[in-house]
Amino acid sequence: MKILDVEQIRQLDKYTIANEPIAPIQLMERASQAFVDWFRMRFDALTPVKIFCGLGNNGGDGLAIARLLIQANYIVEVFVVRHAPRESDDFAHNHRRLKLLINPHYIEKPGDMPTLRQKDVVIDAILGSGISRPVEGIVKVVVEAINRAPAQVVAVDIASGLYANQPNQPGEVAVQPDYTVTFELPKLALLLPGNARWVGEWHMVDIGLHQRFIDQAPTPFYYTTDDEARLLLRRRDKFSHKGTFGHALLLVGSYGKMGAAVLAARACLRSGVGLLTVQVPHCGYEVLQTAVPEAMCRPDVNERVLTGPSEVDGPALADYSALGLGPGIGKAPETVRFLREVMTAFNRPMVIDADALNLIAEHRDLMGLLPENSILTPHPKEFERLTQRWQNDYDKLELLRDFAQRKQVIVVLKGAYTAVALPNGEVHFNSTGNPGMSTGGTGDVLTGVLTALLAQGYDPIEAAVLGVFAHGQAGDVAARERGQIGLTASDVVDGLRWD
Repeated sequence: MKILDVEQIRQLDKYTIANEPIAPIQLMERASQAFVDWFRMRFDALTPVKIFCGLGNNGGDGLAIARLLIQANYIVEVFVVRHAPRESDDFAHNHRRLKLLINPHYIEKPGDMPTLRQKDVVIDAILGSGISRPVEGIVKVVVEAINRAPAQVVAVDIASGLYANQPNQPGEVAVQPDYTVTFELPKLALLLPGNARWVGEWHMVDIGLHQRFIDQAPTPFYYTTDDEARLLLRRRDKFSHKGTFGHALLLVGSYGKMGAAVLAARACLRSGVGLLTVQVPHCGYEVLQTAVPEAMCRPDVNERVLTGPSEVDGPALADYSALGLGPGIGKAPETVRFLREVMTAFNRPMVIDADALNLIAEHRDLMGLLPENSILTPHPKEFERLTQRWQNDYDKLELLRDFAQRKQVIVVLKGAYTAVALPNGEVHFNSTGNPGMSTGGTGDVLTGVLTALLAQGYDPIEAAVLGVFAHGQAGDVAARERGQIGLTASDVVDGLRWD
């Protein structure tokens, strides 16, 4: 699913109006009805609703929403914020229609602001996505009053005061909704961590904008949905066997961090790999053989860290179908040397996580050994070590895109809406996952998932997008069964589903 900028959305509206064809006021009615359908599923008709409208088309949406809710027997009050000398044509049209049912209130000075109570639901339809300057004057007064109120708040399309595709500056104000109901496509602002207080829980409603324009619109930003993830998933042939699905090698663990090895190995097996070998320090041999009996274990000759030589024979490094490394390996000098040897010998895409990323950041010569299309999975602090400190979320996105393009690698920047940056400059945001996954070990699970997909022959880009989606979906399954607060990485492994 594409993420379009403000100007593209404006052009999409115009294209729909011209090519469906449909009148602008009818398109506004369709959007308002979609919002009301969502609203009625969450709030019953006994809920007092207070709708704040600006004088533009977002305010026009608010007026139409008010009329539709009144017709559905909701208790509605409307407050028009007079912040400009003129109103849009569509606002004026819906204003006339609403006055046949109720008389709106008008806010021109601070004293006109009503009292908002805890039982109220506030609908914010003051400003839309097209704003490019800070909220000021009477709008600022109203926005600050809404934010102080104990009422629940729902933003229409985007919170008033939040820019859709540029950063808000310190000190600027915007509505802080509990919910945002956005139209047709996600907006980039909704996916960035710095905007969380101005977004709340967001939902998307279909308003029937023209698909031909969307298909042709260029954008570097995408949002992965369930339908799109399922298209990537391969079905298994009836006559397949364990050799069909590859032989993966995980280089993981050190003394005191064998849990990382176990989690990565279990996740790899749960993600469909045919055969799995795990190389761990000698101290982890009995741990792996006991905790993950389905995996073969190559104990390192070193008792506590990975150094390379193993006590048992096995395929040469280059003969494995896929390789994942980093979880729990530590930063010992012997491990640095081993990492350099691995990256030189296995000159194919690999999965690189955790301590391996930190070693690459500390030993810059390793950066030049990154095989093209390798999948790097940093959390924000690890990514900062690889690049530099950023000023805001938009700056971070540009750093992410630049790094992936310059190094020709895939970077999975972990977090809410995990961003998967591709070598061609695209960024695919993920739609699954929850805050319960903010716990140690879930990144090790992701390493196992991605390594298994590479071993099965998935293209690295497909593996990254699909693996991140499945990993987040597993976290959602686990959260439904156990709740978010007590979620563990092992629960995420158990939640992996591929059917």
